[in-house]
Amino acid sequence: MRKSISRVLPLLAGVALLAACSSGTTTSTESAPAQSAAASEAAAAGDSCGTTVEEIAAAAQAEGQVNLIALPDTWANYGGILKSFRETYGIEAPVANPDASSADELTAVTTLQGQPDKPDSIDIGPSFTQQAIDEGLVEPYKTTNWDQIPDNLKDANGNWIGSYYGIMSIATNATLVPNVPTSFADLLKPEYKGMVTLNGDPREAGAAFAAVVAASLANGGSFDDLMPGIEYFAKLKEAGNLQVIDVTEAAVLSGDVPIALDWTYNFPGLVPALQEAGFDFQIKIPTDGFYGGYYAQSVVSDPVHPCAARLWMEHITGDAGALGYIEGGAVPARLAALQEAGLITPEMQAKLPTAEQLAQIAFPTPAQVDAMKAQLTENWGPMVADK
Repeated sequence: MRKSISRVLPLLAGVALLAACSSGTTTSTESAPAQSAAASEAAAAGDSCGTTVEEIAAAAQAEGQVNLIALPDTWANYGGILKSFRETYGIEAPVANPDASSADELTAVTTLQGQPDKPDSIDIGPSFTQQAIDEGLVEPYKTTNWDQIPDNLKDANGNWIGSYYGIMSIATNATLVPNVPTSFADLLKPEYKGMVTLNGDPREAGAAFAAVVAASLANGGSFDDLMPGIEYFAKLKEAGNLQVIDVTEAAVLSGDVPIALDWTYNFPGLVPALQEAGFDFQIKIPTDGFYGGYYAQSVVSDPVHPCAARLWMEHITGDAGALGYIEGGAVPARLAALQEAGLITPEMQAKLPTAEQLAQIAFPTPAQVDAMKAQLTENWGPMVADK
């Protein structure tokens, strides 16, 4: 699993959900001249790669490699998605620092500028997308399937695409914790002392940020008011129940993570290893704090392998990548298109959230995300981290 401090879903219902998603178009707050210059440079680079997947693939194969970062194999089945990409195109796709955080990814893009191992593409939480744009770390790229991606899962200018999403959950090692919690309220009970694991610092890690949002919703907050979530974690820490450690595969299998606040899609890939270790992990969507969130992918500015970076974006949003996300329990942005094409088998459908759960998912706007991030930056230290 990743986005930790070290790196720091019936058929028609899904179609209806994604149709509803298309109602909210995201926008960037970049200045017009900066955006125009970036778009012009990116367009020039894109033209040299081609305009079809076949043309882009040929140009990418000439480059021979795409540099990726923060994509652990068990996160939303990235292991399978990477395997299909390498086998389909014969392109090397090394992944640096698999357990890195969203903040770490942006740092890598900056510090490795001009180096051959600089990331070509990133995968970050929504609380980091505007920072990436403002700092000029990403460049616009609209995939060939752009029109099939809902408006609220992409930046209007092409700076990022949210190719997959999931639901924040309470994952419990029932072998170690027989009384499995089902709500944020449950987690405050004394019996869970030292057990509740936040997957990183929410100021740096997207998964941890999402857990605070979910906790806020569970305690009377909203996308416009994150304070109830911050206050909740202050209480959780005061009770001695909270631990902040890397929710990595090794930590889960060692038993160091009795209870984790993490995405629904981060545990299906661990099932064989968990069974071998004798652990029964149970995944519960909190009854009092339902939150679905996406991760955003971008081509970085001035990439080492510009065409391979674009091909990677085509792959993860294309049919092969999207079906790969479903295999890992994540929901692909192009779910409606896959369903319309009849590409989702009953077995795949069983790995998706239920129709009821899908219908509940709503994403905060970029402006709401930025406001929540500001609240978190100001209050997390004095109220939680430094206590």
